[in-house]
Amino acid sequence: MSDLNLPPFPFKIRSSGQSKEIFDLLRRRYVALTPEEWVRQHFVQYMIRSKGYPAALIAVEMGLTINGLRKRADLVVYNSFGNPWMIVECKAPGIRLSEDTLYQAARYHSGLNVRFLTLTNGMEHYCCAIDGREIKFLEDLPDYGE
Repeated sequence: MSDLNLPPFPFKIRSSGQSKEIFDLLRRRYVALTPEEWVRQHFVQYMIRSKGYPAALIAVEMGLTINGLRKRADLVVYNSFGNPWMIVECKAPGIRLSEDTLYQAARYHSGLNVRFLTLTNGMEHYCCAIDGREIKFLEDLPDYGE
């Protein structure tokens, strides 16, 4: 897998037939090591180790229904009251983050009403704060609880 614009972490990776798997700390099991999963696992470790996000308050591939359609948010971070606080949309490193990516995360926001939307492809990271109809792009991912 390619180097990312995130701190390196020691991951548990194993071979499974012709493919590789990575241990997911949050799901407590090995999952297929795809480029998107590589980004997700790095970003989870970044949130926990560098930004103080409690692992117990991060959900992976959380299901939600938007306009009658079943969707899955890559990561949902909850606040200490158990309410959705942030959505993180992860893409593979070769996928360009675009307006479409932001709109996808914004649709998830409509179902969860979070305070922050974050987009990452492992190389670029964007986080925006949402206050009513106002969206403000931030310089960095907020520390947990900001």
